[in-house]
Amino acid sequence: MIPVPAWLHPVSVISLAAAIASTLVIIVDELGGHPQHMWIMNVVWPITALWAGPLALLAYYSVGRKSTKEAVMTARRQRHAPPAASKPFWQSVGVAATHCGSGCALADLIVEWSVLLLPVTMFGSVVFGGWLVDFIVAFVLGIAFQYFTIKPMKNLSAKDGLVAALKADTLSLTAWQLGMYGCMAVALFVLFSPDALPKTGAQFWFVMQLAMCAGFLTSYPVNWWLLRSGIKETM
Repeated sequence: MIPVPAWLHPVSVISLAAAIASTLVIIVDELGGHPQHMWIMNVVWPITALWAGPLALLAYYSVGRKSTKEAVMTARRQRHAPPAASKPFWQSVGVAATHCGSGCALADLIVEWSVLLLPVTMFGSVVFGGWLVDFIVAFVLGIAFQYFTIKPMKNLSAKDGLVAALKADTLSLTAWQLGMYGCMAVALFVLFSPDALPKTGAQFWFVMQLAMCAGFLTSYPVNWWLLRSGIKETM
C-alpha cells in the first residue's frame, strides 16, 4: 500500500464541489419550469450529478431536456414520436444505466453514514459489512425506482409491476454494484487502506465518485442487452 498523496485532498474537494453545484443547477432547472415527463427522473438526474458532476449536467441538458413534460406534450401536439424514441440508442442505454445507478448512489449516501453509527461486520470486516447492507438497500431502492417507471408506462397491476421491475433491474443493479465494489476494493485494499480513507473525509467520497463511474461502465453493456431484448423499457 502507498501513502495517500497530498494532492488527493484538493482534487477531491474540487470534484465534490463541482458535483454539488451541478446537482443544484439541475434541481433549479427542474423546479424552474422544466420537470421531467417521468417524475422519477426528477430524482434520477440530480442524484446522478452527485457522482458524475459536470458530465451529468452536460447529459441533462443534451439528453434529459428532451424528456421534459413540455417536450413530450409538444411532440404529441405535432404528432411526432415521443422524445424517448427519438434518442440515439446509446443515449437510451446511458439513461437506463443512470436510472439504475441512482438507487445505488442513494443507498451509498444512506448506508455509509449510517454504519458509522451502527457498524455492521461480515467476515470480521466493517467494510464488507457495509457493502452487504449497501447492496440490500440499493436493491430495494433500485427496484422501487424501476417499479415507478414501468408500472405507469405499461399500466400494470402492482404485482405485475413488481415482477417487471425485478426482471428489469436485478441484473443491471448487480452489474453496477460489482463495478463499484471492485473499484472501492482496489482503493481500500490495494492502493490505500480503510483507515487512510475515512468516510468523514473528502477523499473517500471522491473515490466513491470514481467507483460510481466504474459501476456505470460495468452496467452499461447489461442495460444495452436488457433494452435490446425488451426486458427493460426505453426512458
